Amino acid sequence: MTIMMGLDQHRAQITAEWLDTETGEISRTRVAPADREAVRRFLARFSGQSLEVALEATTGWRFVVEELRAVGARAHLAEPAETSALRGNKKHAKSDRADARHLRELLMTGRLPECWIAPDHILDLRARVRLRHSLVDERGEWQQRIRAVLYHHGFPRRSDLDLLTAAGRDWLTELSLPAAARDQITIALTVIGTLDAQIPAIDKPLRAYARRQTGCRALMGHYGIGELTSIAILAELGDCRRFSSSRYAVRYGGLDITVHASDRRRAPGHLSRQGPPVLRWALYEAAQAATRPSSPDHAYYRQAAQRLGHNRACLAIARNLLKRSYHTLKELGDQALAPA
Repeated sequence: MTIMMGLDQHRAQITAEWLDTETGEISRTRVAPADREAVRRFLARFSGQSLEVALEATTGWRFVVEELRAVGARAHLAEPAETSALRGNKKHAKSDRADARHLRELLMTGRLPECWIAPDHILDLRARVRLRHSLVDERGEWQQRIRAVLYHHGFPRRSDLDLLTAAGRDWLTELSLPAAARDQITIALTVIGTLDAQIPAIDKPLRAYARRQTGCRALMGHYGIGELTSIAILAELGDCRRFSSSRYAVRYGGLDITVHASDRRRAPGHLSRQGPPVLRWALYEAAQAATRPSSPDHAYYRQAAQRLGHNRACLAIARNLLKRSYHTLKELGDQALAPA
């Protein structure tokens, strides 16, 4: 006897619908509040039974999967966008119960678009990498605010001066600005200083981990990939054996070129940007090294840059680096993701 279940998870409650394959009986319930203790009490009734559960990869799925594993259930993580697309054109009002039923039916018919469930240590590593990326992005946003305030008051951008250096801060102090603009810049610099104090606390352990971890060390064998970019690629790309070829790894990373064609008409392609942003950032940063004469990709970069420009040439290098990373991690097998 196997129980097939669909879970529609929200922050306030979780709707569950399951079918007993032996009796054909369909049951449903609502778990509230949607926290670990309530989910644990609900799943206790299925302890010792063969249970397969489908749920979407939305915020909060991790603790639900952990509780499912605790009772011996098999969890299936569904890709939200593809799951919604399989519903087709909506002809009826959508409800949480309908969503749970939809997940259960996809699971039973073998059409569930599943996501890879990473090991706990990879999930933790991914969280740290994304946290660092968010801090760096926020730092850049505050820096752009400073430039916007300066331009708004008639001060052009100085490409020869970094505003966050001592010389740049001295220049900002000497500018004749209204009090409101001065307050904006002062607060922005204060926030940037706070972020600068937090980033090294994350950088140091990540770099140390990359120097010890097998997969990261293998990735750093490729020109341009360093400690931070290697650990970002490892955390976001994960187990490459789930991709049948490097082409699917490129598609997962969002570096594939989309094509819209009909008959003899074909629209210009562009990046899909459907994958993890941190993965694309790491690959693009690593690809910048191709501009160096010592890079093995320098000749290819110069040829591509003449035709496409610097940015597109770097994207082409990033795509190649992703393919190389795919093959490197796939050849390592289980050792690629082993904890350091």
